[in-house]
Amino acid sequence: MAGVNKVILIGNLGRDPEIKFLEGNIARANFSLATTESYKDKNGNKIDQTEWHNIILWRGLAETAEKLLKKGTQVYVEGKIQTRQWTDKEGHKRNTTEIVAETFIILQKKDSSNASGNNPDNTNEPNIDKQDGGDLPF
Repeated sequence: MAGVNKVILIGNLGRDPEIKFLEGNIARANFSLATTESYKDKNGNKIDQTEWHNIILWRGLAETAEKLLKKGTQVYVEGKIQTRQWTDKEGHKRNTTEIVAETFIILQKKDSSNASGNNPDNTNEPNIDKQDGGDLPF
């Protein structure tokens, strides 16, 4: 039986995408994405819990992300979890877990001129997907 490795996140960029071009002129971009969940504790106080995710994009998707995404932008990201191991300069083994994005959709751009954070001009934003379509699956 085949396994399934699928991640869906909706959150806000913690920083602008950083792009690097590897051997063969292959683009690789990365950025951090914050997802926040809210709940009430036993005393009824609202608690916000933020989780940070490292997002990796490749090739054309990476180049598009560099052009369109900025810190604070709310995005839908779909991809898979990947864990890498390496040895640092001191000889210690290190691990990192990343989300390798296969698609993203801009949900809301950060608009500093609009204090409410709503951006009605955002309705014509493109859906960015490795495939045609790109609508949310829910």
